[in-house]
Amino acid sequence: MSVYKKLQEARCEMQRKTLSKSGKNTFAGYSYFELGDFLPAINELFLEKGLCGVVSFTASLATLKVVDVEDGSSIEFTSPMGSAALKGCHEVQNVGAVETYQRRYLYVTALEIVEHDALEPVTGSPQQAKDKAVQQYDWTGLMADIAKATTMASLKVAFDDSVAAAKAADNKAMAARFTKAKDKRKAELSNQEQAA
Repeated sequence: MSVYKKLQEARCEMQRKTLSKSGKNTFAGYSYFELGDFLPAINELFLEKGLCGVVSFTASLATLKVVDVEDGSSIEFTSPMGSAALKGCHEVQNVGAVETYQRRYLYVTALEIVEHDALEPVTGSPQQAKDKAVQQYDWTGLMADIAKATTMASLKVAFDDSVAAAKAADNKAMAARFTKAKDKRKAELSNQEQAA
């Protein structure tokens, strides 16, 4: 059996699985698959089918090579490398974030995992999409997410989502309030870390 036939069988079996989306984009208001939502299922399918996925990166290209472990035949999926500039993170953390996203996109492509919801918030004209997004903002909830962050990483995510929402709504006052709340919570978390 060829690598193509095995991969197609794996794709069909993936379509029959019920997967839950654990990723949340509060800015655009949709859920998405994170790598952990489907990679365990893919690894099990690949084991059953005699396939192995090998991901590699160069400065310009991310590659997923799906290999038939019985005959050595393979197929490759590639994607241009992106970059990340996460605030408050070391360079290696930014590299790790890019590699995680690239792995997710490569497996989504290889197994043809469909994520309809990601397109729904941006259908229609750009102004309609912006109007719809602005109406969905829960300023109190976004502020609460900052205040209840338990780690610097979760604080960064909550702050980035909040500021993105404020920018999309062209609300500079809220952006300033989010920054003030983030600085306060950051100081609290720093004090907790020093006390521990």
